[in-house]
Amino acid sequence: MTNQKRVCIILGTRPEAIKLAPVIQVFQKSSGFELQVILTGQHREMVEQVMQLFNIKSDYNLEIMQVQQSLNDITCRSLQGLEALFKVEKPDLVIVQGDTTTAFAAALAAFYQKIPVGHVEAGLRTDDIFNPYPEEANRRLISQITQLHFAPTPWAVENLHRSGVLGEIHMTGNTVIDALLSVAATQVVCNVPGLDWESYRVLLATVHRRENWGEPLQAIAQSFLQILDKFPDTALLLPLHRNPTVRVPLQELLGNHPRIFLTEPLDYGELVGAIERSHLLLTDSGGLQEEAPSLGKPVLVLRDTTERPEAVAAGTAKLVGTKSEDIFAATAELLSNPDAYEAMANAINPFGDGHAAERILQIVQNYLGISSETST
Repeated sequence: MTNQKRVCIILGTRPEAIKLAPVIQVFQKSSGFELQVILTGQHREMVEQVMQLFNIKSDYNLEIMQVQQSLNDITCRSLQGLEALFKVEKPDLVIVQGDTTTAFAAALAAFYQKIPVGHVEAGLRTDDIFNPYPEEANRRLISQITQLHFAPTPWAVENLHRSGVLGEIHMTGNTVIDALLSVAATQVVCNVPGLDWESYRVLLATVHRRENWGEPLQAIAQSFLQILDKFPDTALLLPLHRNPTVRVPLQELLGNHPRIFLTEPLDYGELVGAIERSHLLLTDSGGLQEEAPSLGKPVLVLRDTTERPEAVAAGTAKLVGTKSEDIFAATAELLSNPDAYEAMANAINPFGDGHAAERILQIVQNYLGISSETST
């Protein structure tokens, strides 16, 4: 079709792949677009797992990944690779997601070529430029050069207005709910050798953020040991991040406990299965703050700030920080007080209804002057 518009969707990390998969799928079904999926290669195996799960293939892979790569490395190699691609492909719109260094570099590369940018999950803020680092700066910088802001919640919309950004602001819901519900509908399972899900209340934990490296990580690990000691009917499932700065200390501190199960990163299907079967979550992940409430699981956030205050306000998540005594107290409350647990488990998820990607497609159709044709 000669009047198709060319849209490039750029991703580099597993969270981007998960949250952009529903967007890729709806654009692939629309006859008005020629879609190109471009990987930077910031993550490798974890992104491939998601691509396979959602049956998505990439058109290009910049393969920028290097051992111990710095933020400068990721930014510079992404900029250079995308500059060359954009000059050849000449997209009508570039879509990025979230606050990764890949997303920032892709938005900047598009801006340098005067290509409009669409930003999925726009408007998240902590108002602390170094927490989380570099994500808070990345998303703020992306917002300044974006033409289409796809904000997940009213809170995010207000943040964008308060920031004085240019471009159109649209509230769409969060695409991670689209992804989660589609995967959960396939009745995925998570089998961990030695872990009897029926015998224990399983606590699902993830820790990886830069601001939690070092002393905070030590305190988090100590709180896990205290919780298991106090509650012998609990077990801890902790998929380890691949970064040795995170995984080595956790292996040393937690690896010998009989009720702690340290695993390699779960693929997304396994992760959804683990959320469904777990009792509650302890995490510094942004995505899990959005996903777990859709499956009725309370979330304790192992951070001092969150760019998702909607979850805290709705009662689906609680910000507990990284001090071992605070983590222990908050977890003990949920494990000991059924009313407190049920209040969080039954709170309404503020992040959407599973139709965010469809709304994004319609907004882009309007922006690029494409009629809302019947999907093919």
